[in-house]
Amino acid sequence: MRRFLISALMVAGGALAGCTASQPAGPAPGELATGAVRLPNGWQLTPAGRQIPLGDLPLNLVVAPGGQRAAVTNNGFGPNTIQLLDAATGRILDQQTVPAAWVGLAFGARNQTLYASGGESNRIHCFQIKNDKLVPDSALVLGQPWPRQKIGVAGLAFDARRQRLYAVTREDSTLYTLDVRTRATLRRTKLPAEAYTAVLSPDGRQLYVSLWGGHAVSIYDTQTQQLTAQIPVESHPNDMVLTRNGARLFVANANSNSVSVIDTRTRRVTETLSAALFPQAPAGSTSNGVALSKDEKQLFIANADNNCLAVFDVARAGASRSLGFIPTGWYPTAVRTVGGGLLITNGKGLTSRPNGHDGPNPTRQKDESGPTEYIAGLLGSTLSLLPVPTEAQLSAFSQQVYANTPYSKAREAQPDVPAGNPVPRRVGDASPIKHVFYIVKENRTYDQVLGDMPEGNGDQSLCLFGEDVTPNQHALAREFVLLDNFYVDAEVSADGHNWSMAAYATDYVEKTWPSNYSGRGGNYDYEGGRGEVAVPKDGFLWDYCQRAGRSFRSYGEFVFKGKATVKTLEGHFDPNYIGYDLSVRDVDREKAWEQDFDRLLTAGQVPALSIIRLPSDHTAGARLGSRTPQAYAADNDLAVGRLVEHLSKSKIWAESVVMIVEDDAQNGPDHVDAHRSTAYLIGPHVKRSTVVHDMYSTSGMLRTLELILGLPPMSQYDAAATPLWRCFTPQTDARPFAARPARLNLDAKNTAFNQPARDAQHFNLTREDAAPDLEFNQNIWQAVRGEHSVMPAPRRSAFVKTAVKKDDDDD
Repeated sequence: MRRFLISALMVAGGALAGCTASQPAGPAPGELATGAVRLPNGWQLTPAGRQIPLGDLPLNLVVAPGGQRAAVTNNGFGPNTIQLLDAATGRILDQQTVPAAWVGLAFGARNQTLYASGGESNRIHCFQIKNDKLVPDSALVLGQPWPRQKIGVAGLAFDARRQRLYAVTREDSTLYTLDVRTRATLRRTKLPAEAYTAVLSPDGRQLYVSLWGGHAVSIYDTQTQQLTAQIPVESHPNDMVLTRNGARLFVANANSNSVSVIDTRTRRVTETLSAALFPQAPAGSTSNGVALSKDEKQLFIANADNNCLAVFDVARAGASRSLGFIPTGWYPTAVRTVGGGLLITNGKGLTSRPNGHDGPNPTRQKDESGPTEYIAGLLGSTLSLLPVPTEAQLSAFSQQVYANTPYSKAREAQPDVPAGNPVPRRVGDASPIKHVFYIVKENRTYDQVLGDMPEGNGDQSLCLFGEDVTPNQHALAREFVLLDNFYVDAEVSADGHNWSMAAYATDYVEKTWPSNYSGRGGNYDYEGGRGEVAVPKDGFLWDYCQRAGRSFRSYGEFVFKGKATVKTLEGHFDPNYIGYDLSVRDVDREKAWEQDFDRLLTAGQVPALSIIRLPSDHTAGARLGSRTPQAYAADNDLAVGRLVEHLSKSKIWAESVVMIVEDDAQNGPDHVDAHRSTAYLIGPHVKRSTVVHDMYSTSGMLRTLELILGLPPMSQYDAAATPLWRCFTPQTDARPFAARPARLNLDAKNTAFNQPARDAQHFNLTREDAAPDLEFNQNIWQAVRGEHSVMPAPRRSAFVKTAVKKDDDDD
């Protein structure tokens, strides 16, 4: 069966006009005659039911006992809000903005109170419900706000009999028991791992806690106030639902595309329901919401990354069976039932959109002409309302879900690559390429670097680091392949390094980075340092190499202060190579790589995969005394040129390929979309002097790498993506590359103490994206173009994936 991608870019019509294509143009994105929306990656959206706009990234929906009212918590980059809804109609009755919120919601006694988790503010917001209005009440305070204390309030459960509120947390992994009358914390119980939510048994004696970072459900006895059991489930347990008699607990497992069914009497998993569209599919369904029908005969599972609900007949315990699928909006995060109807929150709405003239503009005051539209806040979520479908309707819905989805087991087994190409058609087939050098850089759009190349679809007015700054990258694009339609799969570095190393970002990454990037709390812990809760179930590129018996080595990727952040990389990285540290020049990193490479070459131990981090193109903006943005970009460019030259003069050049990507494009201007980025392919098996206009993505680059090295896809995204086989040729050309000298001083410093320089003094550049993205990119623009220059508003949307041709057997 197939899978839907997490999100997609809607490129404005005409954005690629004037581009000379080497192949016939493919289907254009946009609304089809059928009413479906085709995304630029070839996937489609056909959400069932009526759609009602919500807030920014709703992560949870709860229905009050009795079914008359519902509540939604919106937890995105933009304003965090709590909404009160009429459950039957979906009409928003009231909305309250809060400083921070995250996942947890619970109605209080007699539905007169609503509790909402405050996330990293480390409090629980309380509202009295009067005349269908949310009236703020005094909060339940668990501790000092982040960063003074790291608590991170998540799921909530209310005990009406005892007037107790249970709150679980993801930062200090604790269960808090609170008295809602006195607002006091009665007890703190340490949990084995980060928690997501909690569900109370009908008799109030057992509290079930999903351990998001521990592939288990903990049971807390509310009488003895002790943890009494831990039931293993699959990876990333999150949302849960109990039958009314408390006999069965259904647990969604986001990393495993599944739901675990627990017999609460025996405390054992009696069934595991695969929610994926195809059996044995890799990660990528992201099951993250569950609900039972009114008669408890059907289970509905929200698959965030498949954009659908999976429906199961669960009437007979131990004999559940699949009934089909229902198409939803973009990234469904929660599903609930009211009577004979379904309520579904679509975290990313129905489509993406550009931000036009409301994009970043350094000349506009914050209170002038409304808020600036930033990429992380552009997603317009919705609530879907529809009746529970009949058998006939469900059959039609299921067919539509499959029609929307380009992923298939056939494509996973054999992508559309012609015979004889250096990129193999199947995993395990031979390739003349034996060594892949995968270079990851930081945060640039296509137009910022290559917008001055007339051969491609660029806008020279947006080019900050053109050929005078980056002569080597321009030479590589001209001598080998120019890719002017390549898009990163990520929004920011938090998910960018995950996408670059796994073709996937887990529900933890997707649901927490907006809070982190909006300044509401949390540390940048997205590159392995957080442990199980943040990493894909089957790991990253190096884990796949290890299982396949392929050698690998990291130069700075997932390595921090001389230590690997993940166990698999221990002993497989160069300890002398410094990763993200803007005080270190990339040309010095390249020298360190040369020394290690030459040593391995002499010993005959050059690995099959070398992952090399070159971060200087991130730049330090206009900070006084720091190197200029041009100097940083030129340093990065010279390091790339020297690395390719050194490799091209080695004895393994004839069986090597260099793949270069940006981990994300971030907030730079680009006339097509802010996700459009630079990517390069270099090697004897790569075409020479060729422009390729095909649409590709990070996942497509990874699929290419995997096929060359004999690795299976890591997720449904790279399994469905188009490999970059058009960039390769069976005829080899082993001419070496000659690095171009830098055309400007790599040590040039920012000397003007103007407003951009003053602003830059406050940026934290010690970790990726610690500086505010919007202000930092405006700062870079002014440092290059002048203090009073205006950065054009970039065109933006949410995500981009690769366009995929459907298999013949999928028609």
